[in-house]
Amino acid sequence: MHVALEMVALVTVVAAVAAAARRLGISAPLLLTVVGVVASYLPFVPRVELTAEVVLVGFLPPLLYAAAIRTSLVDFRRNRRAIGLLSVGLVVFTTFGVGLVAWWLLDIPFAAAVALGAVVAPPDAVAATAIARRVGMPRRVVNILEGESLVNDATALVCLRTAIAAFAATVTVWSVGLDFLRAAGGGVLVGLVVATVLAKLRRHITDPALDTSLSLLAPFIAYLPAEELHASGVLAVVVTGLLLGHKAPVLQSAASRISERTNWRTVQFLLENTVFLLIGLQTRWILEDLSRSPLSTREITIAALGVFAAVVLLRPIWVFPATYLPRLIPAVKRADPNPPWTYPAVISWAGMRGVVTLAAVFVLPENTPQREVLVFIALVVVAGTLLLQGFTLPALVRLLRLPGPDPAEDALQEAAVLQAAHKAAWAELSTVLTDEDDPGVVAQLKARGTARTQAAWERLGRPETEAETPSEAYRRLRMVMLQAERRHILKVRDKGLVADEVLQRALVALDIEESILDRAEEDDVGGTSEDLRAPEPMRGGCEHLLSAPAVVTPNTPDGCEECLRDGTTWVHLRLCLECGRVGCCDSSPQRHATKHFHAEGHPVMRSFEPGEAWRWCFVDNKLG
Repeated sequence: MHVALEMVALVTVVAAVAAAARRLGISAPLLLTVVGVVASYLPFVPRVELTAEVVLVGFLPPLLYAAAIRTSLVDFRRNRRAIGLLSVGLVVFTTFGVGLVAWWLLDIPFAAAVALGAVVAPPDAVAATAIARRVGMPRRVVNILEGESLVNDATALVCLRTAIAAFAATVTVWSVGLDFLRAAGGGVLVGLVVATVLAKLRRHITDPALDTSLSLLAPFIAYLPAEELHASGVLAVVVTGLLLGHKAPVLQSAASRISERTNWRTVQFLLENTVFLLIGLQTRWILEDLSRSPLSTREITIAALGVFAAVVLLRPIWVFPATYLPRLIPAVKRADPNPPWTYPAVISWAGMRGVVTLAAVFVLPENTPQREVLVFIALVVVAGTLLLQGFTLPALVRLLRLPGPDPAEDALQEAAVLQAAHKAAWAELSTVLTDEDDPGVVAQLKARGTARTQAAWERLGRPETEAETPSEAYRRLRMVMLQAERRHILKVRDKGLVADEVLQRALVALDIEESILDRAEEDDVGGTSEDLRAPEPMRGGCEHLLSAPAVVTPNTPDGCEECLRDGTTWVHLRLCLECGRVGCCDSSPQRHATKHFHAEGHPVMRSFEPGEAWRWCFVDNKLG
């Protein structure tokens, strides 16, 4: 009963503090750590042991898997050089750099000092990316930080295992290299095998509950065999997650993907936040153990501050050369030009340490010289980086004026992709239609796809417009209808007129439709660009866009020429870049811009909304 009460209290505190952090706009990991420190000194709070086995087996595999299945394999490959230099090169550099500092300050065996360096080397994924997404860092920075956090734990744990092995025996460069290759190669191989087997199983599983259960087991199915083979369980989990996440749209049903996504979000939320609360709860007991050290308070303080300073400073010392030196090679620079200096500056400062550091330090054998001091130093590094870098990283991003993801540009890309997808779907449908197919059904299919596409385009345009777009009107009115339908079903249920199982299926159907409407409302963000253009990767490749001017003089600057003449209304405006005719968009009742293209054949139009400069080719269905 006591264990159950402690678990309930732990989850309750995690949920309450995380909700408060979100409401206050501060970092949840940071606030949870502070709450844990305070709680550790309360007399009624029991001693909570954060053992290495609990973290490295219970917490780390599911956290890595949850992050891996959401990570884009395409983005990971695109940034593989930067990720490799950080997750392998920087970890090794930090391990030996911190090891030298600790060896000099504490007068301990070099192997023990290197072990401490491996413990504090890997930054925590949760703290950095949580702040990155909240303050709106550039997507490439976020992708690099996420990719680094997926792989760096493997490098650090291999370095730690090698350093511990050096306590008892002499280690050669060859043995270290072979151990690293076995850990890396074995981990990748196990991950590939597990991903292949699970992918074959998933092709035959249609029940979302079974598929989600298999997904929850996946990180442990990958991690445990890899560790048993003395390979890297971390890499096995990451490879499994990346591949299964990439293949999910073709392996799983839509219901299974929704179920998996929802369940993993819950698991990730609880685990991520629980580990930071547990970090804080260790403070009191670590300090009590420290009192048994023969070293003076002054020596311990100097050593802790020295290691902390080394951890903070070694990262930019590595990041800036690793960013720009490879680009001295002409082929590398052509493929990937120099980023602005602000990118490596932010990456350098996003080095908060977390649960892996505190868990790894407990892996050190009991006979490690000055073990209690090393544990305390690990705590100082975790708390210090969370406080110093966690508090100041948002301010640094704002100071450097880094451009975060633009909601308007995202909406523009989504609309273009949906437009092209709808065209491809209509072309596919045309190949399977027969004379026996009901024309009404065909019209309904086309109307549904068109409505979804137009809803995406309606996110663009003037955010201050008073006119309600068709998709907004549909959402508002359909929500009213859904509430009425649900009330009627509940009345039927309360009267006992229909079997409950039947009513539950009806309610689920309403819930699914309402969840779609809720998602559309949450994602319905307006543009923030001063001059919204098509993003660079989507420009070009169309002769009409290349030859069309950027702008022409509009014939009727006040609005759609035909709508003004006929007294009709419009949603958004488009400008023909050949003759200057202003027409209304496809979400408008009359769709004059598209009608103008079909009548005159002028291929390229431009948005005629304030702050928008994107162009669209009717012929090739491309943005420019």
